[in-house]
Amino acid sequence: MAEYFRDQGLDVLFLMDSVTRMANAQREVGLSAGETPATKAYPPSVFAQMPRLLERAGRSNKGSITGIYTVLVEGDDVNEPIADTARSILDGHVWLSRDLAVRGHYPAIDPLQSVSRLMNDVSPAEQIDAASRLKALMAVHRDAEDLIHVGAYVKGSNAEIDEAVRSRPAILKFLKQGISEASTLEASRKALAELAGSFGGKGK
Repeated sequence: MAEYFRDQGLDVLFLMDSVTRMANAQREVGLSAGETPATKAYPPSVFAQMPRLLERAGRSNKGSITGIYTVLVEGDDVNEPIADTARSILDGHVWLSRDLAVRGHYPAIDPLQSVSRLMNDVSPAEQIDAASRLKALMAVHRDAEDLIHVGAYVKGSNAEIDEAVRSRPAILKFLKQGISEASTLEASRKALAELAGSFGGKGK
């Protein structure tokens, strides 16, 4: 259906929920047909079918299809085979964290697990630098999180960790958005640049 409208010269947004259910259905079909189970009991036909489906999205000489696919993972396993295969095919992924959701942090997006392979092609250099700066601070904080939580980290022993701890409240505030709260792309870019510029390093 999406390809029909694309061929009419339209730009189509295609949403699929979910790739995991499709893979599970194909697994049942494959196993019933006598295929040998491979990775985590998924037969080879599952991993052959996924690129045939996912790569149908894209631009043609008439129109385009932008595909957004949901993938459900077991136990928040980042390396679960269906999620891993989808990441290898798609232009990017947004990781929704169950841990952030239970804390009431919405949207529950984990920036450190999320990736865009197109960001460098579509975003200005200032936005890329600012986003890299914030992700670096978040990564430092995550690496030292256990020490910080048990009180084993001594302030002043590491300048990067000190800065990550100082910046964390402001970063978390920036990443949250209420249901009725709206923001334009330009306003978000400006807020990101201002936030990164308030810390040392590249953003300053």
